[in-house]
Amino acid sequence: MNSRFGPLALRWVIMCICLIGVSFAGSRSHAAPYAAFVMDARTGEVLHARNADTRLHPASLTKMMTLYIAFQAIQRGEITLDTEVTVTANAAAEPPSKLGLRTGQKIKMRYLLRAAAVKSANDAATAIGEAISGSEDAFATRMNRTAAAMGMTNTKFKNANGLTQSGHLSTARDMSVLGRHVIYDFPQYYNLFSRRTADAGIAEVRHTNRRWLDSYEGADGIKTGYTNAAGFNLVASAQRGQERVIATVFGGTSTAARNKQITELMDLGFNRAPTRATIDRPELVASAEVVQGNSSPATNGGAGKTIRVSGSVSQSPRPQTRPVQDVQLAVNSDDINDVLAAVLGAADAAAPAPAPAPPAPTEAQDAVAVALATADQAAPQARPTNIQTASAEITPEPAPEIVTRVSTSGGRLWGVNIGRYNSRYEAERVLLKVALNEMSTLDGSTRSVVARSSGFDANFMGLSRETADLACRRLQARGTPCFMIGTEG
Repeated sequence: MNSRFGPLALRWVIMCICLIGVSFAGSRSHAAPYAAFVMDARTGEVLHARNADTRLHPASLTKMMTLYIAFQAIQRGEITLDTEVTVTANAAAEPPSKLGLRTGQKIKMRYLLRAAAVKSANDAATAIGEAISGSEDAFATRMNRTAAAMGMTNTKFKNANGLTQSGHLSTARDMSVLGRHVIYDFPQYYNLFSRRTADAGIAEVRHTNRRWLDSYEGADGIKTGYTNAAGFNLVASAQRGQERVIATVFGGTSTAARNKQITELMDLGFNRAPTRATIDRPELVASAEVVQGNSSPATNGGAGKTIRVSGSVSQSPRPQTRPVQDVQLAVNSDDINDVLAAVLGAADAAAPAPAPAPPAPTEAQDAVAVALATADQAAPQARPTNIQTASAEITPEPAPEIVTRVSTSGGRLWGVNIGRYNSRYEAERVLLKVALNEMSTLDGSTRSVVARSSGFDANFMGLSRETADLACRRLQARGTPCFMIGTEG
């Protein structure tokens, strides 16, 4: 009996081994490829790269671009945080992870942003894209134009959420570039990516990467992603002191393995990054399209006029100064620059010791002094001590008091920060210069210098949210660093 059934049993063993071999081979063939990239976020310098330009499935890392365009659309007035978005059947039908939107439901844009950033909700991401561009296909076109403007040369988007689709591919390098733009182009919204929980209107949502954020020193974002085709992906950022590192991993085999890999990449980055480096912010990306008239078919039911824009803002026209006490300020930009140079030069000279009285002030200097007095919303005062007249009978007034608290009435709870400086004098000097060049939007604000442990913050306070946003955009267009400060919904 043994001799009769021995060969048959042997054949069964061989067949089983072959099936097991095929099974393992299939598992290996479907394993997501590994890729990694590490950069110094301050300069964009590459600190480590492995398969960094291999085109792979990005999964929900895609939502960084969806959210970037949403922030851009809000900044440019195409849509607002309080826009009521009508959920389409297409958005409601997206598979998990999802917020649970229903067809025909109305929900504010701010809740969709929170759900997409914190929970990585696919239905919310699709609803955002359709609300801005009218359809997911049109939004994907805008995503690709924006990616090209950022230099993401190996990326092609097909949808707003990152669900696996043929041709929807990116790289570890490109996703790191995108993450850097999110951090530096929209600092006022970047906190969304580190919120452990958030109110998404119809539900409280929890962050998809809480464990790593809580375990790694300095971690503050940014986005996870997972599909069967992609594996476990993550673009992460952390800041320690003056150093900020961005690390990206594609193809992790599990959440724990991905978090371990990103921790090793982050440690490598902080070890290689210099302690001090001059921040070289990425160039601002112009909106791929600006919709005028009706905002979009998804929100207002009409097709708006579309204007294509290329390149970043190169200049912002200076508005006419308004009359003050029946005095028409007829000072052109060259005069203002000349007067500013004279004012700042006098201030520099006066800082260490009193300077001799300069010649009699010009008509342009008188006009600027009147404008500054009006901007501070105070009764007319004598010119600062560092601008003296020829008359010996005029006694200089004491230096103006720096106000560090503003009224919270009237909704003017916002402000803008234009940098941190080594001395109070330097901060005041920059505030004066900016006030002269941006009278229209900063008129009525309070110049405030706040002492911090690492320097002196130069702020303009007492603005509405809309005015603060407009002021920051105009200042950034001129190359002045600026971010909004206040309460964000």
